[in-house]
Amino acid sequence: MGDPIFDAYFASTAQFLANGTQQEVTMKSAGIKLLDKIGPVVLIAHSLGALYAWSWTDARPDLVKALIQIEPKGPPFREAIFSTDLTRPWGLTSIPLTFSLAPSNSSAPLTMKTVPTTSSDRADCIIQDEPAKQLTNLKNIPILIETGEASYHAVYDYCFEMFLKQAGCVNVYYLPLADIGIHGNAHLQFLEKNSDSIADVLERWIVKAVGV
Repeated sequence: MGDPIFDAYFASTAQFLANGTQQEVTMKSAGIKLLDKIGPVVLIAHSLGALYAWSWTDARPDLVKALIQIEPKGPPFREAIFSTDLTRPWGLTSIPLTFSLAPSNSSAPLTMKTVPTTSSDRADCIIQDEPAKQLTNLKNIPILIETGEASYHAVYDYCFEMFLKQAGCVNVYYLPLADIGIHGNAHLQFLEKNSDSIADVLERWIVKAVGV
């Protein structure tokens, strides 16, 4: 402590709350303040951090020009791998998002249905029952869901595309890295030897999505 490099790093860290819903509330507040200060942005999020990016984008759609979700916490509505608990009643989050028509029951805002998988390599998806409520503030945001070949996310990240498109998001693209010849990646892609190749793919998507 006292070294300027360490102090700059430490200033970016925060303790994690045991109550996941309260953590989402505090992270939403912090993210909104950051976007108001630095926006507009292309928002790139990963894993648990990607959970909060949904709320940030929903709260400030005018400041998020595009959203990249690298293996976001999921799948929609429930946990996976360690449990199957239904922890995200708003589909993407445990806290409210902006839907049309606005849900009248905050504890069970969306009705659910299961879409069975047709592949032994994929999990079943849970999406909304019809008619599906629409994600008003996310519907026009370019959204990329990106997944590594060898990650535990590979079995269910495709469900995000299904959920988002059903909810009216018109510019959603699901990208399994293996489909474009990038193989072997697990969950922490930025630590792996081919991370520059992945970064190049994401950069080219950004240029195409927002024209920069």
